[in-house]
Amino acid sequence: MAAFEGNGRFTGRVAIVTGAASGIGRATAVLFAREGAHVLLGDVDRAAGEAAAREITAQGGRATFQFLDVTRAEDAARLVQRARREFGALHILVNSAGIIRRATVIELEESDWDRVLAVNVKSVFLLGKNAIPLMAESGGGSIINVASGWGLAGGPRAAAYCASKGAVVLLTKAMAIDHGPQGIRVNCVCPGDTDTPMLRAEALQMAEPEAEFLAGAARRPLGRVGTPEEIAQAIVFLAGNASSFMTGAALVVDGGGLAGA
Repeated sequence: MAAFEGNGRFTGRVAIVTGAASGIGRATAVLFAREGAHVLLGDVDRAAGEAAAREITAQGGRATFQFLDVTRAEDAARLVQRARREFGALHILVNSAGIIRRATVIELEESDWDRVLAVNVKSVFLLGKNAIPLMAESGGGSIINVASGWGLAGGPRAAAYCASKGAVVLLTKAMAIDHGPQGIRVNCVCPGDTDTPMLRAEALQMAEPEAEFLAGAARRPLGRVGTPEEIAQAIVFLAGNASSFMTGAALVVDGGGLAGA
């Protein structure tokens, strides 16, 4: 594999990325490593997470995988404790773990409601609760939560998902207010449909042929879905000095999907 080629803008920085085994999380971990950060990858998919870490290190980056169930307080604590133990600091947290269940409130099982809210919202609380004290000790930092365009506008048969991502947007703003005085910026990115395993799994949930479902997702001004790397670029922007006066923001990256909303 070719070595990473970046400008080193995060050299000496420590980043945690959840949901790092695939999709947006994996692309984000790769990009931070390319830019010099040591990345702690957390995910419930051990095999894919370890493979992602190996891919990064094989290309000259620095990455460590740790199993993480983002809904469990003890797992969140252990991941942050590892950052403290091995690096003595934490500068960046990306809450990228997420799931979707396509259903109305009538169709939705209570267990699915609970699971979506736990993975998509409780995780942000648990990781933030553990990470913020270490970030403050490190001189400040940046938290980026992955919300969704459907956290700003509703969508069909996605009641729990829309509720959870709307919560992430306002939780981001509340955290920004509370922790700005500690030098910690908290922003969220709101992607539109992005070509990830989760998006393709939605076709099955909606009982639609995958090609037909993806064609519908591409009906936006730019005429296509996004790539994980494009969302990762926005996340890295929010983590870096180029966004130093941004906090509490919800950055929409959706190919114009919400432009007419």
